[in-house]
Amino acid sequence: MRIIGGTHRGRIVRFRGAGPVRPTPDRVRETLFNWLGQDLTGRTTLEPFAGSGVLSLEALSRGASRSVAIDRDAATAKALRANADALGLAALEVACRDAFATLAGESRHFDAIFLDPPYAFDAWPALFAACLPRLAADGAIYAEAGHPLAPPPGLVVTREGRAGAVRFHLLHRAAQALREPDAAPVGTLVPGRGSADPEGTPC
Repeated sequence: MRIIGGTHRGRIVRFRGAGPVRPTPDRVRETLFNWLGQDLTGRTTLEPFAGSGVLSLEALSRGASRSVAIDRDAATAKALRANADALGLAALEVACRDAFATLAGESRHFDAIFLDPPYAFDAWPALFAACLPRLAADGAIYAEAGHPLAPPPGLVVTREGRAGAVRFHLLHRAAQALREPDAAPVGTLVPGRGSADPEGTPC
C-alpha cells in the first residue's frame, strides 16, 4: 500500500495488523481527495474504524493539522502507530477503542470524518447520528460500504461513486448544501474547532 498524494506521495506503507483489513483502493482515495481538495492544511480528521489508517495518513500527507484514528484491535492500532512514526507523521493520534464509544466521548469537531467500517456493518443510521455532533459546520463525512447509503435527516449525499463492489459517498449537512448550492466545489473544508483530548488508550 502506498501514499498517493501530498508530501509523502509514493511512500510505501506496510501493514500487518490483525484481522481482516480492507484499505480503501488507490483510485477511490484519489477520488475522495479530489472531492475534499488536495490541500488540507489546517484541517482535522477522524477515522473511527481506522484499520490500516490509510485515509488518516493521506490527510496528514496533504497538510492536515491533526488526524485521529481509532481501532478496537490493539495489534491493528499498534501497526498504524508504527507506520505513522516511520513516516514522521507526529500529528496522528491513535487510540484503541470502540468507534461508538469514541464518538460519544469525543468533544472536538472535525472537518472530515472517514467511515469505512467492516464490510458486514449495518448500523449506518446509528453511526451517522453519532457522527453529526462531531462534524464541523462546514465539514464532510466520507462513507464507504458495499451498497448505496441513504442519508439520514440532517445529511445529504453530495458526491457518490462506485469501484467494483465498493460504493463510496460524500455527505454534508443539509443546511450547508442548501445554503451554498453554487459555492466552491462540494467537499471544500473549513477548519473545525475544539481542543479536548480524545478518550481511549493511546497506542
